[in-house]
Amino acid sequence: MTEDGNHGGSSYEETDSLALFIGLKDQMHGLAGQQSITVDQVDIAPTLAALFNVPIPKNNIGVLIQDTLDFMSEEQQLRAMELNSWQLLSLLQVQLPGMRCINFNKELVVSKCSGSVEKKFCCLYQNAAALHRSWVSKKMSMSNRRKDYIRAAAAYHEFLKTASEWLARRVTDKPVGLLALGVSAMLLSSVILLGLLFHLNKAVSIEGEANLLKRESRPHLRGLDEFFIVVATVGHAISMGSSSMVEEEQYNWHFLTSTLCLLLLREALQVFPAVRMQHPSHNERAGCQFYSVLALIISGRIMRGWHQGGVNWTNLPDISKWLELRGNEYVKYTQIVAFVLVMSLGLFALSLIWKRIKEVLAIMFSLLVPGLLVLKHVIEFQDNTVTSSGSGATLSAQKIYTTLMIISVGTIVAFPWFVLTKKNKNSSSCSISSSTSVPSNAIMKVLLHEIRDSLYVIGWALLLCWCLVQLLLQQPVSSMPISILLFQIYLIMLYSSTTGPPYKQWVEVSTLYYLGMVGHYSMGNSNALATIDVAGAFIGTSSYSTLVSGILMFMITYASPMLFLLSILVHISVKDVSVALQGSDSRQLLKAMLGFPCLVPLGLNSVLLAAYTIVLLLMRNHLFVWSVFSPKFLYVAAATVCIDVGVFIVAATVTYAYAIIASTGKPKGQQA
Repeated sequence: MTEDGNHGGSSYEETDSLALFIGLKDQMHGLAGQQSITVDQVDIAPTLAALFNVPIPKNNIGVLIQDTLDFMSEEQQLRAMELNSWQLLSLLQVQLPGMRCINFNKELVVSKCSGSVEKKFCCLYQNAAALHRSWVSKKMSMSNRRKDYIRAAAAYHEFLKTASEWLARRVTDKPVGLLALGVSAMLLSSVILLGLLFHLNKAVSIEGEANLLKRESRPHLRGLDEFFIVVATVGHAISMGSSSMVEEEQYNWHFLTSTLCLLLLREALQVFPAVRMQHPSHNERAGCQFYSVLALIISGRIMRGWHQGGVNWTNLPDISKWLELRGNEYVKYTQIVAFVLVMSLGLFALSLIWKRIKEVLAIMFSLLVPGLLVLKHVIEFQDNTVTSSGSGATLSAQKIYTTLMIISVGTIVAFPWFVLTKKNKNSSSCSISSSTSVPSNAIMKVLLHEIRDSLYVIGWALLLCWCLVQLLLQQPVSSMPISILLFQIYLIMLYSSTTGPPYKQWVEVSTLYYLGMVGHYSMGNSNALATIDVAGAFIGTSSYSTLVSGILMFMITYASPMLFLLSILVHISVKDVSVALQGSDSRQLLKAMLGFPCLVPLGLNSVLLAAYTIVLLLMRNHLFVWSVFSPKFLYVAAATVCIDVGVFIVAATVTYAYAIIASTGKPKGQQA
């Protein structure tokens, strides 16, 4: 602690401390007039190891504190220094592969040490070993024993101090060139992504200006939510320089997301009177915007109270603790209710399109199979600690994994072909030829409508599969947040489908990103490694596999961010991007569909990744670098992998659906 009560830094007051060793001797060997002996903190570990006769920690670079070993005999002291020297010598050989101290000086001659680093360290060690052997040999003849002991101890001490200081510098030395190159690459990628996002937003705004609802009716609100997202992203990145803000980051995300939702609610309220006066037919749509955002705020408050995360307030009551105190029966009821809500909402969303595409009924019925398997697994195994680890539970989980994988991959691969087959049948039945008399813009809009239908079904099927696997993997008390997250996704899709052209699509995708981060902490995660659910990573594994368990652990930890990334497929399907099309070029269609959904998550994450990398480098000497900043950096890196995987799935799915459906979607005169 510093004098003003602060903590967590690397100032002199915070790193200087008293080490008091109490022994049996009453002599100080001439040190009575010395105020104190300064030692490094790393020296305590080998000293305690020698005092308690236990091995020295493998990677310790400390040196024995000589004054604490006075009660030992000379032989024991030299033996302790020899063991300490072996310890540092092994670390030196790891850092210097060319160092091979195998030719010991058997003639007991001490030489002058010079030359390269490897030769110098070998020489210092060999001198100490030679003097030690000399002391052992002269001990037998009882001549000059004390003098040789002092020389051997001094030689060992010289080697130990030199090696310890070199290893300390080596550990703290950073490859400045590589670090500068890496940080520059991160900053460059962030600038490129944000630049692309800015130019895309500018182009879409210009193209869609004439088709927007009367924007003059809300001039004072124009750009307020965009401005808030920019300020919030920059402010959140700066706040990561504080250890306390890192520990309690979930409260920051809750505040930012709630504020953004309030801005959307205010905008919906501001637009509603103007829409009612100028476009009476849009009253229902404006009301849908208002109530969807209001429900989003209420559900967010429930998620806020489900888990008390962080460090300082984990002991406060929350909904999850209350359920656990009530007993397993209440937790089981909550799981069943969450399962019913997930299945009902997912199937209801899919049923909205079945009148146009009858094939969606097959997907709905196929999703009932893993749903019933998950319900059966929850009822039979998750309430019994004995059967939950048995072969029956493992086989049941493996069946669920296999079924969900088949449905997910099958839907992505097969459903665009169903849409293509239906389109060909309709074209032949209506005797519509592919002549040039059909406007290319009309063909492109029909193609866009078919792709949106395909992505809508694929998106909801993937969301439902992901929620089912999370109901299997997550802690029972975290099952209800999964259903709430799915409900929030439905609300965002409802809001996005009623906001018209995509002049603010990047704001809606940013809202999905924010909600995903809030859900990450609302499900019990934090920036400490202790909150990682290791036990859940072995559900359904019959034998230990680092790769499989690592993937399952990743899925459990980043359930919410990945869920909202998958929801981007549904967001693309409900968003009308026809206003952004320039002609009938397919590249313009793909850019309009994938531009914001891919660039926004990558851009926001790139800012946080680059900022926190710089923060970690600046805080490398901080007292909490290993307990706070380094674990957070691991989470940031894992979140980057999650976002990259999610964006890749979205981009690959949209591109594949377009390639299949558009294979016969152009007139013959325009086909390549």
